[in-house]
Amino acid sequence: MTLPAREAYREELTALARDDPRIVCIEADLGGSAHVFRDQFPGRFFNMGIAEAAAVDIAVGLASAGLRPFVSTFATFAALRAAESVKLGLGYLAAPVVLVCPYGGVSGGWFGATHHSLEDLAVLQALPGVRIAVPCGEAETRAVIRTAAAASRPCYVRLDRNDAFDPPFGPAGPGQVSWAARPAAGQSACLISIGEKPAALCAGATARRPGVGHAHLCWVDSASLAEAIGVLAATARRFVVVEEHRAAGSVASTLALMLPSHRVRSVSAASHWPSEGGAHEDVLGTLGLTLPAVLSAIDEESEGR
Repeated sequence: MTLPAREAYREELTALARDDPRIVCIEADLGGSAHVFRDQFPGRFFNMGIAEAAAVDIAVGLASAGLRPFVSTFATFAALRAAESVKLGLGYLAAPVVLVCPYGGVSGGWFGATHHSLEDLAVLQALPGVRIAVPCGEAETRAVIRTAAAASRPCYVRLDRNDAFDPPFGPAGPGQVSWAARPAAGQSACLISIGEKPAALCAGATARRPGVGHAHLCWVDSASLAEAIGVLAATARRFVVVEEHRAAGSVASTLALMLPSHRVRSVSAASHWPSEGGAHEDVLGTLGLTLPAVLSAIDEESEGR
């Protein structure tokens, strides 16, 4: 059975901790009644409660002592509520802390706008030296956690909530591109998905538009994107980037700067605030992040409009 990304993270971190005594797990009141890491390593597990900035500050201190802290909290609380601590600790000091943050985008739809995270990638992208990953599915999430644990650098890992997801592509490492479908000969436009719901939308679009390419990016900090640019630039002239984020500060905006001779279009969350909560797909619908929106964008780009 495929595990949701959040459970895959906990299991993979616990497995790594068996061989690496430096690894500690810090939660900001997301542990719940059952947590595999806490059960196996209670002396290396810390629940900080709803004190996200303090959790980051403590993790930075533990990292300075040679430990490898992983901190988990809501994506919006890590990127915005604890923004100054993240900026100084992970950015300025380059502390090798890994933030693993579920509830990315509007995956916590029922919690409402206070818990939505449609600006986090923009905030983290502005911090030089911080690696950013948006994994899809269990295998890629596990690969991201292994990569983050092995590197002595700060990372931000954005996850959804509790849904399991089987992606139509293999894991992509830093600087790599995975392909769900390569563009057909003569096809000038290509989809790029960032995250699980966007990947599902792109898969739905390519099923209805055979010949359209679908590329997937997991590591989306500027350094990782710069490594992937050559592959993307040689593949198509026009890209439609589908992501659960605001257009401002999005991956699409970063790629547009890196590909000045190509056209990069964003299909993302609208600029308004959802007025009420709901299921994940319902909130995405109110924001315009839907299959018809993806199909419309790819049709226009394929026709050169």
